[in-house]
Amino acid sequence: MKDQTIYQNPLIERYSSKEMSYIFSPENKFKTWRKLWIALAESEKELGLNVTQQQVDELKKYEDTINYEDAIAREKIVRHDVMSHVYAYGLQCPLAKPIIHFGATSAFVGDNTDLIQLKEGITEVKKKLLVLISRIKNFALSEKDRPTLGFTHYQAAQITTVGKRASLWLNEFILDFEELEHNLESLKFRGVKGTTGTQASFM
Repeated sequence: MKDQTIYQNPLIERYSSKEMSYIFSPENKFKTWRKLWIALAESEKELGLNVTQQQVDELKKYEDTINYEDAIAREKIVRHDVMSHVYAYGLQCPLAKPIIHFGATSAFVGDNTDLIQLKEGITEVKKKLLVLISRIKNFALSEKDRPTLGFTHYQAAQITTVGKRASLWLNEFILDFEELEHNLESLKFRGVKGTTGTQASFM
């Protein structure tokens, strides 16, 4: 069986960080599906639907213990990734089986997990970018008096300093950081829609 903790792509082992490859890995995706199913069950219980605390507790017990073999075997039969994992989760949680994914569509876990992974990925880039900004700032300050020729249109320009040149790079990275901040603040969670495009199927 493939390693479920690593996003599978020929470029991964060459270029990606350990953190980023896990964020987009199958394991993180499927664990996020289970977190969403637990949140759905808790919300339905809170709203008065026929969901018990025992069922929620059972779902939580197996939140991070995914039975991949059962899901893979089931998908060969039903040809549906979400329903295969609903089935596998149900094998582990017989009491909660009737309410797993209750009233929802595949997009509930699929689309929202994509959004969560995007948010986690942007947050990881932002964290690394802050380290880079700090290091360039320190470099710019340490080299603020070192003279060098500027360069423009493929030819030497008037004299400047290495620190000044580095501060221009720093400005670009700060603009990138602000863009990441904006993306995080404006990223919208899909929410929960039922099978008819409304919340009627939950009732």
